[in-house]
Amino acid sequence: MAVREAAAGPRGPGRDEETALLYERAHSRHDPCWLLPVPPRLCLACVLELLPEPCVSLVRKKHVLSCFRDALLRHASLVMQLVAQDQRVCIHFISMLFGLLCNVEDGSVIDLCIEVLIQLTTQLKLEQTVHCLLDECHKELCNMPSMRGSLATLTLLGKLVDAIPPLADKLVMEHSNLMEHLLRGLVYPNEGVRASVCYLYGKLYSSPVAAEMLSGHFREKLCPLFLSTLDGAQTKELQINCLGWLRQLLKYDLFVSVIMNESSLAESMEGVEGPPGKTSLPLVLKKLLLSRDETLQVASAHCITAVLVHSPAKHAPAFIHADIPEFLFEHLSSSSEVLVWFSYNCLILLAEEPLFFSKCHTVYGIESVVRSLQGSLRMNNTELHKEGLLLFAEILTRQPEEIKLFTSSTMCRDAGRALQEAVNSPVLEVAAEAVKAISAFLRKDHQSALPVQYRELQALLEAMLNRCADFSQTPLNRRPLGHASSRDSNKAILRRGKFLLSTLEGFRNACRLAMEFQSEPSAHENPFTAPGAEKEDTLEAFSEFLLSACDSLCIPMVMRHSEQATQPNLMEVFLSILHSLFVIVPHMKEKFSKKLASSSFIRLTLELKARFCSSLSHSDLNQVCSSFLYDMSLNLLSAPEKTEPPSQEELSAVSAFLQHGLPEIRSRSPESLAFLSDRQYVEGIARQRQYCILLLFYLAYIHEDRFVSEAELFVAVQSFLLSLQDQDERPPLTVIRASIYLLAICQDKDDALDEAVVSAIRKFLEGIPDLHLVYIHHPLLLRFFLLYPELMSRFGHRVLELWFSWEESSYEELDDVSSAGQSPLPAGLAALFYMLRSSPSILLILLDLIYSSPVDTARKVLIVLRTFLRRNEDVQVGGLIRGHFLLILQHLLVEHGASPSGDSGNLPLLLSLLSLVQLKNKSEQELDSMAMKLLHQVSKLCGKCGPADVDILQPSFNFLYWSLHQTTPSSQKRAATVLLSSTALIELLEKTLALTWTEVDSPRTALLCSAWLLAASFSAQQHAGSLQVHQTLSVELDQVLKVLSFPKKKAALLSAAILCFLRTALQQSFSSALVALVPSRAQPPPAPEDTALAPLGTSQVLSLVIGLQNLLVQKDPLLSYACVACLEALLDYLHARSPDIAFHVVSQPWNRFLLFTLLDAGESSFLRPEILRLMTLFVRFQSSSVLSREEVGHVLQGAALADLSTLSNTTLQALRGFFLQVQSMGLLADESTAQTLHVSLEGLSPSTSSAEPPLDMLCLGGVAVSLSHIRD
Repeated sequence: MAVREAAAGPRGPGRDEETALLYERAHSRHDPCWLLPVPPRLCLACVLELLPEPCVSLVRKKHVLSCFRDALLRHASLVMQLVAQDQRVCIHFISMLFGLLCNVEDGSVIDLCIEVLIQLTTQLKLEQTVHCLLDECHKELCNMPSMRGSLATLTLLGKLVDAIPPLADKLVMEHSNLMEHLLRGLVYPNEGVRASVCYLYGKLYSSPVAAEMLSGHFREKLCPLFLSTLDGAQTKELQINCLGWLRQLLKYDLFVSVIMNESSLAESMEGVEGPPGKTSLPLVLKKLLLSRDETLQVASAHCITAVLVHSPAKHAPAFIHADIPEFLFEHLSSSSEVLVWFSYNCLILLAEEPLFFSKCHTVYGIESVVRSLQGSLRMNNTELHKEGLLLFAEILTRQPEEIKLFTSSTMCRDAGRALQEAVNSPVLEVAAEAVKAISAFLRKDHQSALPVQYRELQALLEAMLNRCADFSQTPLNRRPLGHASSRDSNKAILRRGKFLLSTLEGFRNACRLAMEFQSEPSAHENPFTAPGAEKEDTLEAFSEFLLSACDSLCIPMVMRHSEQATQPNLMEVFLSILHSLFVIVPHMKEKFSKKLASSSFIRLTLELKARFCSSLSHSDLNQVCSSFLYDMSLNLLSAPEKTEPPSQEELSAVSAFLQHGLPEIRSRSPESLAFLSDRQYVEGIARQRQYCILLLFYLAYIHEDRFVSEAELFVAVQSFLLSLQDQDERPPLTVIRASIYLLAICQDKDDALDEAVVSAIRKFLEGIPDLHLVYIHHPLLLRFFLLYPELMSRFGHRVLELWFSWEESSYEELDDVSSAGQSPLPAGLAALFYMLRSSPSILLILLDLIYSSPVDTARKVLIVLRTFLRRNEDVQVGGLIRGHFLLILQHLLVEHGASPSGDSGNLPLLLSLLSLVQLKNKSEQELDSMAMKLLHQVSKLCGKCGPADVDILQPSFNFLYWSLHQTTPSSQKRAATVLLSSTALIELLEKTLALTWTEVDSPRTALLCSAWLLAASFSAQQHAGSLQVHQTLSVELDQVLKVLSFPKKKAALLSAAILCFLRTALQQSFSSALVALVPSRAQPPPAPEDTALAPLGTSQVLSLVIGLQNLLVQKDPLLSYACVACLEALLDYLHARSPDIAFHVVSQPWNRFLLFTLLDAGESSFLRPEILRLMTLFVRFQSSSVLSREEVGHVLQGAALADLSTLSNTTLQALRGFFLQVQSMGLLADESTAQTLHVSLEGLSPSTSSAEPPLDMLCLGGVAVSLSHIRD
């Protein structure tokens, strides 16, 4: 031995450690094959001899075991090779380790032995070794007189079954008598032993086979013992192992029933005196919940969940009676996410039992739930968020209505804000749970705490809708069908649809909430609002928000989703929302219905019915669609835009056939058209269905949703009307209106109705009291009635009357002559004008309308006719209009006799139109017999009026004036004879002229203008033709001169008319047989020098000249013409009576100033006709002080250089007169210039001028004016 140790060399630390692992007395005879080839250099044979040796210290044994365990962990394969070399050695090693385990009391050594045994058994995987170990354990437990030393064996068994689960079945089947020993261990007072037993039981019951075999054992012997052990456990080890065993038991419904039955027996015996032997599981778990140990609390909550999962209805009452919900609610404030999650889970299951709510646990715990939800949302635990929201949703959904959940509006507000935060979560699953909770939250009993927080609800709904909108707008990856990404895309669409459906259900609940609150006056607004303060939180504002949100968010989202997928349940909810909004916001239902109809919702709803409800499936969807169409149709009919609103009786009839017919409509559009076209005998129900189809097409078309072919619908409606006629039916007014409208809209230009259909329409229309009941204001409907003679003759007058009464525009802008030819016509007028051109007889109806309609309507008709006549110069309808007007006028004079003005009605408008027709006539046209009759009747009408009847006299005077000036000289003479024969007309004219001096800024200024022009025309015609005078016209000359000397402001046309009259009198030398110029008062004898000028005086002449000069300075073209013409006549009159006075007047220095003032208007202002005539006058009277010879030359030079081809005929005529006058006076200084100008004038006759010939007949300010009459 000493030699061997010497040969080994000196010992070091490593050498000492290896020596400690070897058993020196026996190692030398061991075969090297038992030595581990890697550190630690451990010899298995030495271990086998060292461990059972009693003389070896326990410390060394522990060290050897520890090293062996380390070697097992680090070099498992090498160690297994050593151990597995000989199976006998292996079994012996295990038996030896088990013996050491049973004989030592050191806990650390026991743990090492157990650990090595478990590792060896699991690594070797030899059934014989397992049997050996089980046999050893069984033998040990059976031979043990007391359970005191069984702890190590029980612990080994528990861990062995845990490491090798199939051992549980083997242990129960082959070692069943062990169960009795385990029972003894449960009642042993050592909690360590009991903990080991519970651990082993837990592992045994984790196997379904073993659990089934042990079920009788548990039911008969183990259950009460187990419950009492759990109830009495003091150490955490025992508590944990018991709870672990309980969790295994609670996996099986049988054991749950046994335990809960045992617990119910225990609860029933609580009040009975006797030894305590029964234990209730709910009370035990409640005690663990109350412990301060988080692990036990979590395990307890887990076990409660495990029991309730089997049957909440069966087992929940026991836990509720034990007041466990109260403590679970308390735990929601825990900082442990696991405990909170399990508490949520328990409460969700308990919430399935009505007793949970009737005991008011939710009222107690709702605040805890809300606070916990607020706190959990700040954590990064998605599962916790989802579970909390699920609990909240369950409570909100199941809470009985009679038990108010939120006792204050503040608590309700906090709950809403928590949900708002949750729905904004970026995690879709969390947001989806939040939407469901929001849907449950929007219940009347949850929101009834005053004041109702409408603004908070609005914010909550906005968050929910915006979250849904964000999700629905995320892009999808589109791939070909069958591709994996395509399948993913379809799944994404389904997820979107599910989320959208939940959102819509929440929004529908909000709508239902608003509807329910409408019957609660206290909920309409905040009752605590101070008097006079602005009321913000109101039901009305919330209702309008719902409408706006649906319009801006819900509808777009649903429409986008329906492009990808159409889900009947989603559309059912969506349409029910739309339907409820009609009730929620009644003052907006008509406008909302119009928007829906114009957005193709009639088409959408019909397509849904045809797609999903055709086979009597989806009855709920069919009912919702029908209700939606019913209300929307009635809303649209109740507030029409272009027709009379229906009576209550008509609405009742529509309501009746809609209620019966709409649920029956389940077909697509082609099938509906075919059904509408069916001319076989149609019974009541089928007819009501036809009415519904027709009405829906009508409402769709009237809102520009033309989803059926116009041609096919045109044919179908005709067949429908013929079917009604065949069966001698009288359809409701709404059906007649819809039929006519659809025929008018769908009729093509080349298609015409059959005579039978036209006759049927006429028959239907004749059966209604008035056409306005079915009239719709549309250009095509107007065209429809005017296109068919049978309809126009019977209804044309009424249709046109309705047309103009419905026209919103007054057409005043069309009456502007300057823009009438350029501005585009409205569509309605364009259609009417087209019909007028193709059928001028319609003009007669319009004339009757002007006479018989209300003033506003008649005014529109007049403007339309004026515009038509202006824009259609080629349409010759003057004779037609004049003939019809003559009949109207004769009828009026016969009917109203002496005072037609008192019942004139719209006669002024007719006279105005007659004047326009007369204006359209070409000049130099002979007056026929009808024109002479009209002249006679109009003059007769004027004679029956007074000066106050301006509205009649003005157009009448215009007509008379134009008739005199738009005809040939022979016709002028005949016309003047007719007019002068009317003494009443001359008397009226005299009275009217006298108003000139008495009225200042009179509204009759236009009438006075016409009167003076007529007087001048009458005087000229009478004097020229020496016509017989039946009544003289007296005029105060000095008043005439006074008016011209001091003219009224803004009365240029009146001054021009008076000047025209005075010029005529001067040209006649005041010798007219018609006009009597009388003094206004007694005049003194004239001075000797005034005798030759009588009836004028010198002072009057000079005053008149000054007045003319002042009027010329105004530079008004028409007034300038009249002034120059009057000045010419005055100078001629003066030159004939007193040449000296004439030359005196012409030579006044003021005339030169006047001329240069007029010439200051521009570079070519001298080429204006009135200035040329004025210069001609000065040249004629040799007034060189006004216009010198050199200045005349300059004028001629300027004229020679001008482009004479651009000048008007009037200017050329004035220039020619000036040139001839200069030539005759010998003032041509430059012969070449004169020759050039002469050639130009001779070569350019008035007819060849390139300038447009100006209109001679004008209407200025409502006054008929002939420019040639004023000018010449």
